[in-house]
Amino acid sequence: MLELNAIRKSFGKIEVLHGVDLNVRAGEVHALLGENGAGKSTLMKILCGIIPPSEGTIRIEGREQRFANYDEAIAAGIGIVFQEFSLIPHLDAVENMFLAREIRGRLGLLDRKAMRARATEIMRQLGVEVALDVPISRLSVAEQQFVEIAKALSLDARILVLDEPTATLTPSEVEHLFKVMRELRRQGVAIIFISHHLEEIFEICDRITVLRDGEFVGSCAVADVDNDRLVEMMVGRRIEQSFPPKPEPSTAPPVIEAEEVQLRKSGPVSRFALRKGEILGFAGLVGSGRTETVLAMLGAGPATRCKVRIDGIEKRLSGPDEGLAHGIGLLPESRKEQGLITSFSILQNISLNNYGKYRKGPGFIDLKKELACSETAMAQVRVKAQGPLARVDTLSGGNQQKVVIARWLNHDMQVLIFDEPTRGIDVGAKAEIYALMRAFTARGGAIVMISSELPEVIGMSDRVCVFRSGGIVATLSGEDINSETIMTHATTGRIDNVA
Repeated sequence: MLELNAIRKSFGKIEVLHGVDLNVRAGEVHALLGENGAGKSTLMKILCGIIPPSEGTIRIEGREQRFANYDEAIAAGIGIVFQEFSLIPHLDAVENMFLAREIRGRLGLLDRKAMRARATEIMRQLGVEVALDVPISRLSVAEQQFVEIAKALSLDARILVLDEPTATLTPSEVEHLFKVMRELRRQGVAIIFISHHLEEIFEICDRITVLRDGEFVGSCAVADVDNDRLVEMMVGRRIEQSFPPKPEPSTAPPVIEAEEVQLRKSGPVSRFALRKGEILGFAGLVGSGRTETVLAMLGAGPATRCKVRIDGIEKRLSGPDEGLAHGIGLLPESRKEQGLITSFSILQNISLNNYGKYRKGPGFIDLKKELACSETAMAQVRVKAQGPLARVDTLSGGNQQKVVIARWLNHDMQVLIFDEPTRGIDVGAKAEIYALMRAFTARGGAIVMISSELPEVIGMSDRVCVFRSGGIVATLSGEDINSETIMTHATTGRIDNVA
């Protein structure tokens, strides 16, 4: 159905795609894999008419196509769900789904009843319930993701591109999505599926195409490869072990003791302790209260009760800035919206909130010292960029996350809170970030890691706090840190060993 042949793309003198091929059949789910920066997004933007190719051809059902814009690609039967949402926050789900494609009656008036009926039908097909009449800003991230998918399905696309669609979904929501994908496959839709979760590739995909550094590495059937071979194709080397070995359980005194954190009246009360030299995992389903508990502890979110000790002294923090003064750094879930100023340089992002370190008399900054510190921090986390003056929005997702880490390492923090540390990051960058986290705790630092990825929670956590309905229902260690035990507590709320 779809053929992309010898696609090249240059930005100025820099060629980012070097003659890439991609062939997708009707009625198949085709995985497009590669590290961040491999060229996947650029190739999909060319397919969707967002940017033109420098060379190469696009054929749909044997006919050559040239798209001047995204609307022409949509008219040719192409739909795409971008990794970064394209929804308008103050509009509701129906309005977003039919934006610029509104259904109108005979007099040209909006037929909202027809649009809502169609939206309801698509949501029923997805197997999810989403409030259709409230502003998108009031929906959860997972619900917004389903609105994006429904928007693409409303186009009746014959070729559907899903770019990291499961990044914000719970396991049950992922299964709903896969059910829909299987039905679309049965109907003859060609699906291009981009994901960094290799277990998803083996579960849902039929064939795979791998890109590396803008070049076509190869295509093959899923049945013909295993996990290790896929990783080697993507990164050009074997990664023997993603997760660093765990140290002996920490016996150091707690650096943070949350004696009681209650998010709402009559809600559960959470208690936990974070020790130097350990990674404390926060696990649970979306909406279980993991991030909200951390924000409440920092004074950045609402709480009915919040009693916290830092280094044994009771503190009532008024916000992340005060947490910063006590050596606590927060790496938020949305690095682009909350963790970085993407239009700024790497140097400026690393220096944020830390210019006092470079003060050279009243009103002056020691630029040489700032540059040296930034270069040291970049080297420490191995940011791949042209230099510290490169804009952050030119970096891959993995390198953007490394810039956030570099900033906090430059601050000399004693506690780092990672919220979804490897969301949207390729396997090679994940391994590097895991190594950085372990190196930080080996130097005496402590980490709270909020993650929706069970393998990550199990592989990285020394202890795990499991959340449900707004509070901690279990604290696990040792052999109890396994998927069955974590999911049992997360879904049934059985309270056990909370400490």
